[in-house]
Amino acid sequence: MTAHTISVGNVEITSLSDGYIRFPTGNFFPSVPAERWEEYRDELTAEGKLELNVGSFLVCSEGRVILVDTGIGEDASGFDDAHSGLLPQALAEMGVSAADVDVVLMTHLHVDHVGWNVEAAEEGPAPAFPNARYQVATADWSAFSRMARMNGAPYLQTQVLPLEELGVLELFEGEVSLTSEVVTMPTPGHTPGHSSLRISSEGETAVIAGDATHLPLQAHETDWCPRADRDPVLSTQSRHALMDRVESDDGLLIAGHYPAPGFGRLARIDGRRWWLPT
Repeated sequence: MTAHTISVGNVEITSLSDGYIRFPTGNFFPSVPAERWEEYRDELTAEGKLELNVGSFLVCSEGRVILVDTGIGEDASGFDDAHSGLLPQALAEMGVSAADVDVVLMTHLHVDHVGWNVEAAEEGPAPAFPNARYQVATADWSAFSRMARMNGAPYLQTQVLPLEELGVLELFEGEVSLTSEVVTMPTPGHTPGHSSLRISSEGETAVIAGDATHLPLQAHETDWCPRADRDPVLSTQSRHALMDRVESDDGLLIAGHYPAPGFGRLARIDGRRWWLPT
């Protein structure tokens, strides 16, 4: 996929992709009746599946290079229908080396967002982005590190726990400024510490939503919750508040699982809120 870059004031945001994941609708949204998908048939594949881009974003602000999420990685065997492993090539095609990244911002610690965090080396695990600090909300680290020590989920063992041992992990709570233009935005529910990212520069705004939303139709269907939501009630509240804020600001809504490159705006059409790609 060709990289796509936009500007929000002085901030440059580039969309990258590590691949895609496909799911049956009933598997991904188990509480949504099959007949509800009839009006959204054009958002499904020919086989009637959901296809989610596995997107990452490179945010350049005030001389800092921030990578938001690192995809699935080379091993997509945990998914029935997926293709992954494209992120390193996408960065290379942009002329960005792993050493150029200053911050890896993990919106949360699910497998499709941390896959290129750590690489194997002869002397042991090493940060895939050697000069970066890896940042994640304390609530997510607490929940997932506990899970890792209880059931040994392979990806947590290889891509998450080593960050602490390597001394590159930074935990945060609430709203934290990565630069004066880029601030974390708590959107819990999908996971305990799920965080989005708000960009504000020169009177323009954008939100990188992470998994606070997975599909464009959730701009209207804010109560549609995927199976993976840890707390569906809280997730719905976060998603609705996020959509309201982006709409009120007339800002960009950027989402890694939306159709690539994932940049768009919210608009009201016939009384409904829609996400329209830019």
